This record gives sequence, structure tokens and C-alpha cells, in this order.
Amino acid sequence: MNHIVLSWILRILGPARLTGPIFDKELRVSSRRRRNYVLRFVYVGLFTCLLAMIWQGGVSQGTSALYQSARMAEAGMAIMTVVVWFQFIATQAIAIVMLSTSISDEIYHRTLGVLMTTPIGGFQIVLGKLLSKLLQLVLLLGISLPLLAIVRVFGGVPWGYLVSTLCVMLTTVIFVGSLSLFFSIFTRRAYVVIIATILAMGLLFALLPLIAGFVIHYLVDDSLRSGTFFAALACVNPYVIMVAGTEALFSAAPPFPLHWPVHCGAMLGASALLVLAAVLLVRRAALRQAMGQTGLWSGKSFDESNKRPRAHSVRRVAGPPVLWKERRAPLLGRRKSLAIMGIAIALALLLLTYGLCTIENALDDEETHIAYVVVFVALGMLFAVVLPATCITSEKESQTWPLLLTTTVSDWQILWGKFLGVLRRCLPIWLLLFGHLLVFTLTGVIHWIALIQMSVLVAWTVIFLASTGLYFSTRFKHTTTAVIANMALAAGLWAVVPILLIIVLIMTHGDEDLLSLYVDMNPFVHAVVIATANGHYEWMQGGMSSVADATGWIVLNFIIYVTVGLVFVGRAGMRLRLNPF
Repeated sequence: MNHIVLSWILRILGPARLTGPIFDKELRVSSRRRRNYVLRFVYVGLFTCLLAMIWQGGVSQGTSALYQSARMAEAGMAIMTVVVWFQFIATQAIAIVMLSTSISDEIYHRTLGVLMTTPIGGFQIVLGKLLSKLLQLVLLLGISLPLLAIVRVFGGVPWGYLVSTLCVMLTTVIFVGSLSLFFSIFTRRAYVVIIATILAMGLLFALLPLIAGFVIHYLVDDSLRSGTFFAALACVNPYVIMVAGTEALFSAAPPFPLHWPVHCGAMLGASALLVLAAVLLVRRAALRQAMGQTGLWSGKSFDESNKRPRAHSVRRVAGPPVLWKERRAPLLGRRKSLAIMGIAIALALLLLTYGLCTIENALDDEETHIAYVVVFVALGMLFAVVLPATCITSEKESQTWPLLLTTTVSDWQILWGKFLGVLRRCLPIWLLLFGHLLVFTLTGVIHWIALIQMSVLVAWTVIFLASTGLYFSTRFKHTTTAVIANMALAAGLWAVVPILLIIVLIMTHGDEDLLSLYVDMNPFVHAVVIATANGHYEWMQGGMSSVADATGWIVLNFIIYVTVGLVFVGRAGMRLRLNPF
């Protein structure tokens, strides 16, 4: 009798009651996917290589035991900082991509209504989907703990820093994953969810705090401006609290801000609100499907949506069919009113930042233009990374790719049409960058040659990332994997490799010519140098200060990156008909 009562209590209070069979099913599927094991192997391998390079370059250079002990502490702090920030950024990016289709797959494959006819509730569906994907990220964090523990033995890194950063990373990943899952309810396209989630994070964690800081600077007393605002911002902004913790690690301050538990609680509370809203929306979508209605907001029934279209709604194909299809795809999606409203709000906030900078007389400063240019280039690269990696995998997931391959359209017509369609969808976001350059070129703040040079930069950046995205889209079957691969390539080329080179050169005191040459091929460096040059260019490697020399270097990078991109396009064409299912 006691055993029965105990089993009943455990069944009621156990976590399986909250997650349900969805969590178990997702775990079984994830355990059979090779990409998860490859991701873990690459993750651990990268950390091991980083540890070996810093150890070889910094610790083993000394001859005396005292020197080596001092270098071990410095190497430990360097390794810990790089690893923690890499985990902090990488886990958020992976969470966004992995959860971008978590609910939309069930809605648009018409399985959500069937699930709701079972004893499985909406809460179990949402929580099972969320936790099953986050568990893979927790495993990534867990397998890196032995390496972090080894680094901790070197000295110089307190346990409080390690524990607090892991807690902040975990709560941030939960919030970002919940946000991506929430957006996945409204659209079936993974790239829309990924872009919307990243833009929402930029709005919450960058733009709104910046505007709030300007407002408090003018409306609040001087004694309350810095400390109180920064403490309040650290309670809700994970990036601020991570920066504060890193600064404290290299100074005599406490090991980590004491209010980090408050921040973790706030992030968990925000995640709970997003999950609750997702549960309500999932239940609404399931009831609509059970009543024969399609989508989440559409009022049409299934029978009405399958009726023969009217004669005047038939659109004749003109020109290459794949290119025609890509041109007919709406840039703003089907919900144009919501898209236009979001764009209007974003532009209004952007104009507000310009107004605040005007009040501060900061529009003549180079630092202001560097910030705007870096943000606009990052936004353009986000679209250029995500959109190409989804153009073919989305058709594979919707099972229309084999049908397209059975038509008389040639492989290169398909590839060329997809490529031009990607360029069409990527280019509008770059209007922000060129609008900024045009306005301040007319006012004389930026040299007019910057428009031409930036056009060359944008051209090779988009062509290169579109080419690699097309290759990964033909190489993999799932959108998630293709987007992660293209993101990893861009991040590795222009972020991870330069950081590793800098760390190795600092530890080994080696020659910086190779680093300078590689950094000068970075698109962000190009953008900053172009935006801040008024006839005189300052590159990392020195020289090329004239307009002709700088333009020649930019054109040379254009040739290099476009050539490499064409190689990826060729490989994509060779793989176009391999593994179509």
C-alpha cells in the first residue's frame, strides 16, 4: 500500500508530468542524430585547441618555476574569459536556430490538432519542445566543465566567477530559446524566426537601454545617473552583467556582481511569461485546426483553402521559372501590416537615436559613425548569412525539392534563380547603411568615395555569404543545420580566428604582420576604415593610406572572396541532385 501511495506521489510531482511524452520523443530523436555528436566533438575540440595554444604560447615560454606560476594564472584568466564569452554567444545562437521551427512544424504539418486530441496538453507540448532542445545546449555546457575546472587549477579565477557565469549563461539561453519558440508560432519559415529573434534581442538589450540612458542623463539628478541606472540595467541585461563580471575578474573588485541572482530570477520570470503566452497561442492554433481552419490567425476552413482559385488570380510564368517564383515571393511576408508596423517602430527608434546624438553633438565624432556602421553591417550580414542557408533546405523540408528536380529546369537555372532570389531579399536591409552614408556624405562628415568603396564591400560580402549559404543548403537536409554551419563559418572567419591569433601573439610575442594582414581582410574592419577615412586610411598593417591604394586593397579582397564564393557555388551545383530526400 505504501509503495502504491509513493508511486502515485512521485507520478504527480515528477518532472515527467510537466514535460509529457513530447520531451521523451524529442530526446529519442535527438540521440539518433549524428549532427548532435559532431557538434559536441567540434565544441570540445575547439576548447582543447584553445587551451593547448595558450598553454604552449604563454606558460611554457618561461624557464623559472616562479615565472611559469605567474604565467599560469594569466593564462587561466585569458582562457576563462575567451571560453565563457564564446559559450555565452554560441549557445544563444544555437538556441535561436534549434527552436526556430519547434512549434511551426506541428502547426503547418497539421499534427498539432491531432496532438491536442490526446491527453497531452498545450503546456506539455511547449515545455517538452523547449526543454528537449535546451538539453542539448546544457550538454554542451556540461562537457566543457572539465576544461573549465582544469583552467581553475591554474589559479587567478575564483569559483564564484565560474558558477555565476554559468548561471547567467543558462538563464539567458532559456530566455532566448523561449523567445525563438514564441516567434515560431507565427510563421513556418525558419529564417523569419531567426531574424525576428535576433532583432528583438537587439531591441531589448541594446537599443532600449541606450535610449533609456540618454533619457536618464537629461531627466535624473547627477548623483543617481551612473550607479543606480547601471545596477538596474545589470538586473535585466545579461550582456551588461557579463561585462561587469569580466571587468571584475581582471581587477581588485569582487569576483562577480552580487546582484547576479536577481538577474537570473528576472530572466527566468520573463521566460515563464513567454512560455505561458506560447501555451495560450498553441492551444488556440490547435482548436482552429481541430475545427478545420488553417494557420493560427486565418479564418478560412480547410475546405475553403483547397478550392480552385479564380481565373483572374492565375499568374503566368514569365522568364526562368525559379527566378520568377523567387521574385513573386513577398519581401514582407503574408502579414504585411504587422511587418510594416514593426519596420515603422524600428525606424522611429532609429531616428530617435539620431536625435539624441544630435542633442549631444555626437554626430561629428568618429566613434558615433563607427557604432552606426558596425550595427548596420552586422544587420546586413545577418540577413546574408541566414537567408541563403534556407532557400533549398526549406523546400526539402516541405517535400517540394524532389518535384522541382523532376522538371525540365536545369541545375544551374535552379541555382542561379535561388541565388538572385537571395540577393533580392538581402539587399533592402543594406539601405540603412547606404542611407547613413549618403546623409553624412552630403553634410561633408564622410568622404564621397566611401559610397563607392562600401558598395564594393557589400557586394563581395553578400556574394560570398550567399554562395556559402547555398552550398550548405544543398549539403544538409535541415534548415537548422545549414544555418548553424553558415553562421559558424562567418563567425570563425571574422571573429574566432582573429581572437585566437591575438591570444597566441600576445602569449608568444610573435610577429604581428600575419595578424594585421588577416584582420585587414575582415569586412567590419573595412567598414570602419572606410567610414572614418577622409582621404587618409589607417589599416592594421600600415600603408595604403591614399584613396587609390585603399581602393585597390578593397578590390583585391573583392576578387579573393568572390573567387572563393564561386568555388562554393560550383560545389553546390555538383551536390544539387545528391540526397534530394
